[in-house]
Amino acid sequence: MPDKDRIEGSGKQAKGSIKEGIGKMTGDQSMQAEGKADKAEGKVQNAVGGAKDKARDTLDKS
Repeated sequence: MPDKDRIEGSGKQAKGSIKEGIGKMTGDQSMQAEGKADKAEGKVQNAVGGAKDKARDTLDKS
């Protein structure tokens, strides 16, 4: 089962992509920047979750 951080990170990336797209369409620079920030935060959170998964898998195999 994937780590909770991976799931939440993927959700933040999707939300960020939507915000960024709406910001581009409407010309709202602030919303576009928020979207980019959400995507970056989601990528980091997803990476943390991936590391936790890898650590858990390694411990389970020991």
